[in-house]
Amino acid sequence: MSQMIYHIASRADWAAAQLAGVYAADSLASEGFIHCSTAEQVIATANRIFKGRPDLLLLSIERARIKHEIRFENLEGGTILYPHIYGALALDAVTAVHALPVCDDGRFAWPVDAAQLPDRL
Repeated sequence: MSQMIYHIASRADWAAAQLAGVYAADSLASEGFIHCSTAEQVIATANRIFKGRPDLLLLSIERARIKHEIRFENLEGGTILYPHIYGALALDAVTAVHALPVCDDGRFAWPVDAAQLPDRL
């Protein structure tokens, strides 16, 4: 299993995390966890939930640095399992931050500067 998971965040939320010293997505308060994706899931997730938003970043997160429980689960009844972090994310767990490029049709592409380019896109 890959040592990296990914989270899509707005630039404003990431800037707020820099000031707070910790990242806590809105879903942590409302659902109890931070939604993440594997490398293979990132683009489909971005296109399904955030299509056309130009203000997004892709956070590369090293699983070994996460202090809270990570569960791979699907809480919507599907068979595809997504990583969920059950607690706030320490900033030192984020090893890279990339702009998430939006194509002309509003769909997303994998950041060309991301070192962890998945085999299947």
